[in-house]
Amino acid sequence: MAELQALLFDVDGTLADTEKDGHRPAFNMAFEEAGLDWHWDEALYGELLAVTGGKERIRFYLEKFNTDFQKPENFDEFVKGLHAAKTRFYTQLMAEGKIPLRPGVEKLINEAKEAGMRMAVVTTTTPENVTALLDNTLGKGSESWFEVIAAGDIVPAKKPAPDIYIWALEQMNLTADEAIAFEDSRNGILSSVAASLKTIITINDYTKDDDFSDGILVLDQMGDENNPFTVLAGNAFGKTYLDLALVKQIHAA
Repeated sequence: MAELQALLFDVDGTLADTEKDGHRPAFNMAFEEAGLDWHWDEALYGELLAVTGGKERIRFYLEKFNTDFQKPENFDEFVKGLHAAKTRFYTQLMAEGKIPLRPGVEKLINEAKEAGMRMAVVTTTTPENVTALLDNTLGKGSESWFEVIAAGDIVPAKKPAPDIYIWALEQMNLTADEAIAFEDSRNGILSSVAASLKTIITINDYTKDDDFSDGILVLDQMGDENNPFTVLAGNAFGKTYLDLALVKQIHAA
């Protein structure tokens, strides 16, 4: 087995509970601003998460849940405009400090940075959303800690397609066995595993019932010294939180 060279992080749901606390309310704020009577509650949003990508999610909503809506002639621009407004509101929520990182995330990233471990972000969310999250949680300039930001429409096929992971690995000149992925959802692990990456899962309320049988380790959270994780599947070698030493041990197993 090759030595671990890089950590590849998904964003939404993995680094922070952005879906529930950020994206969903931001979508609703965009709908209200546009004069639409749409409202995505937590249950509906859970169903919409079957589709990755914000613009794609709006289209899915109209195809499956709001079929009576009369689409405007410039429908593509309408969707892009809604999504741009949603990104603006999301950034605003981030700046207000309303979306903290999940337990153990900051500790692991800081430890990896100090150890010189290469890192990348691999996500379907927009680059603006990535910057907003990192700036408002890890601090201004923290985006530079990540060698590659693979985000948004950088590849046409979004997760569960493996394209975004394959692209990130190519940019870093790495093979799949030299990296490990961190995901939180079924679409995420389908993407990472299809790119031949070992994957650690931290579930959340939206994804707790997903099939993660391909995950090398499934946890409720990354955890820290005062807030231990619960192992749902896999071998954590008796540890109680995810640090770089455990990640290396999992990768080598």
